[in-house]
Order: sequence, then C-alpha cells, then structure tokens
Amino acid sequence: MSTFPSLQQLHDLKPLQQPTYPDSGAVQATVDRLRGLPPLVFAGECDALKAKLAAVSRGEAFLLQGGDCAETFAEVTADNVRNKLRVLLQMAVVLTYAGSMPVVKLGRLAGQYAKPRSSDLETRDGVTLPAYRGDAVNAFEFTPEARIPDPGRMLDVYNNSAATLNLVRAFVTGGYADLRQVHAWNNDFIRESPFAQRYEQMATEIDRALEFMKAIGANPDEFRGVDFYSSHEALLMEYEHAMTRIDSRTDKPYNVSGHFVWIGERTRQLDGAHVEYFSHIQNPIGVKLGPTATADDALGLAAKLNPDNEPGRLTFITRFGAEKIREGLAPLVEKVSAEGVSVAWISDPMHGNTFTSSNGYKTRRFDDVIDEVQGFFDVHRSLGTVPGGVLVEMTGDDVTECIGGGEELDEASLAHRYESVVDPRLNRVQSLELAYLVAEMLRRG
Repeated sequence: MSTFPSLQQLHDLKPLQQPTYPDSGAVQATVDRLRGLPPLVFAGECDALKAKLAAVSRGEAFLLQGGDCAETFAEVTADNVRNKLRVLLQMAVVLTYAGSMPVVKLGRLAGQYAKPRSSDLETRDGVTLPAYRGDAVNAFEFTPEARIPDPGRMLDVYNNSAATLNLVRAFVTGGYADLRQVHAWNNDFIRESPFAQRYEQMATEIDRALEFMKAIGANPDEFRGVDFYSSHEALLMEYEHAMTRIDSRTDKPYNVSGHFVWIGERTRQLDGAHVEYFSHIQNPIGVKLGPTATADDALGLAAKLNPDNEPGRLTFITRFGAEKIREGLAPLVEKVSAEGVSVAWISDPMHGNTFTSSNGYKTRRFDDVIDEVQGFFDVHRSLGTVPGGVLVEMTGDDVTECIGGGEELDEASLAHRYESVVDPRLNRVQSLELAYLVAEMLRRG
C-alpha cells in the first residue's frame, strides 16, 4: 500500500467544502491535541462492520442507516440519543422480520457535525455572513461572532461523539435493545395510530413468531442486545486526518472517529483530496451518487477506492430524487454489475427530494421519499441486483419538518415544531411508517 498522505499533501489537492479559519496556529494546536486523544471506535469493530456490509452486497443482510442531517452539541442528551436509538431499533425489527435476514444497524450519529453548503455565504435582510457549516465549524446563530469558523469546535466534536457512543453502547448492551421490548413499542405504535391499521397484520405475525420462540424456551443472546455502529460524512480534513491511526495488528490506517465514513456528492471528485484520503483508510466507506453521476464515475471511484474489489469495503449511496431515480440509477447499476464490481447499493431517498414550502421552510414530501425507495427497489429487481438498504434522515421526536405521511402534515404544520438547523427529518411516526412500507417492498421481493 502507498504511504499514507500527510495533511499538507491533502491540502495541496485543494479539498472542497473546507472552512477558512482565521488563525492557523489555533488549527495546528487543535490537530495536535486530537492526534493524542484515544480512538472513538476500534479497527476490529470496523472490520466486523465490513464483513456485515459484504453480506449486504450479496443480499444476505439489509442495511438501515439513520439519524440527524446535522447533529448539534445542544442535542447530545440521554433523552435525544435514546429516542433516536429507540426508533431505529423499532424500524430494524420490522425490516428483519419482513426480509427474513439480519439488519445491519448504522447510526448517522456520533460525528455528523459538519455539513457541506451550496454557498460560502448567507444573506439575511441585507446582512451577509459566512454560512453555517455545522457545529463542528461555527454556530447557527446569525451573528458575526457566531459564524467565525473556530477550530476548537473540533475538540467539541470529539467529546460529544464520545459521550454519544458511550450512551449508545450502554443502551444496546444494558437491556434497552431487547427484541421483545422493542416489538412491544411497535405494538404501542399500531394501537395508538389510527392510520397504522395496514401494518397490523405484520405486527401480529411478529407477535406469533416471538410467542413461538418463547414456547420452545429459546432465549438467545441476539434477543437481548444488538450490534450498533456509527457513521458520518468525513468532511473536515483536519479532523478526519487527525483521527486516523495506524492499527497495531495490521500496520494499516483506520479512521477511528466512526466505523463507517462516506464521501458526499460535492466532494467525490476522482482527483480530489477526499477520494485520495479515503483510498488509504481501511474502514468500510461510502460514496454519495446523485443525478450528475455517470456509470464511468462509479467505476472510476470503485477502482480508486477499492482496487482489490474487497467485499464490504465500498457502498454506493444513491440520491437521485423520486422523479429521476428509475431512469438515472439503472445505467449505473447495470454497468457496475457487468464489470463485476463488489459494492453495496443503498438508497438515500431524502436529499434528492428537498424543496422550499410556500411558507419558507425547507421540507420534503413523505410520498416522494417512499417513491424514491420504491424506484430504487424497482431498478434492482428489474436488473436482478441487490437493493441493499436505506439511509434516512430522521429523529425520535415528534417534529414537523416533512409533510405528508399518515399524520397528513401540511405546509402550515411545519411551523409547529421545526427544529432542524439544516435539512428536514422524518419524525418518529413517519420513520416507523417508512419501515413498514419498506418491509412490504422487501416481502414482495
């Protein structure tokens, strides 16, 4: 393997979507401090996830990835982390039963603090300031002081990610993730939601399966806990490079800020700094592919990022939008499959379906989200390839950020509880609805 690039070598490639810090000395001090901190995740955990993603690519498992568009430091509380985890576990139970296969649970959390933006600047009422790039870079408040990029925030990212991972590990090993309890929550959802009657039959079937297991005395460890992994877009070059360690077992570099990291649609240039960095780390990795991606782009990325064609190493996360998914995705999947490339295909039905409502809120229609997932399944079924999973921006709270769904949220409803600082998320009820609808797609084969 070629020598791991220095931070300066990566900067020579002019990485995109990076903040402009006013004090280079403070940046260096922060990077030096990060390099000396303990890992947030371990190489062996990353390898275990890679093996599970290899199963996803073969159609032997399904990936559920979910969490915030952009985490904030203020929301790192036990209640918020528990609520997100609870909904993800509820979704996973439904998908596991419907698909008759393991569901790999991957949180979009414990590191999702930096966001790419379409413009470096934001203007309000004639005042122009640097854009908010996530709590990893600056603050959301629209003041000159808040919007100055602060490298010290990268240390806050580390500390808040550590706190989140500690909470998640405690929950998933301490009985909170017990399968029977999680299914009981789903039954509560069915009983309390008049629009959820269509999902009642599946819930009843799961009940019977669990009663059968109880009757024969089965109580495996898998009932009482789950494997849960963290992921984020590895955007900030200083932070990600500083959080890269050489594993003592293999003498190879791993990004120890998260189990799974991905390259965004705006930073996937084949000759760019992010692709170069990702080509060296050993984590399982992803790349977002949107409407501008071609089959040759996908093949070039696969050759650069996974030259040995290692199963589980590379995941393509598609984000075309409901109107473009069927026509746009098919040529990519067909050519990549024909070339024998080992990759897991995952649907991100959120980012391609964003629009601004008539009352000024950035939002998404639930029906568009579902239609994109259905289009993703349709393409793979028609080609005989594997629809490997879904990535959902969601929260465990009852926010009002996406319109539609069984609650029939309309544009006027958005003002009631719109809390996202960047992109709109599915709320608790919409997330569970999505899980049941995707479960029906899995069942139809």
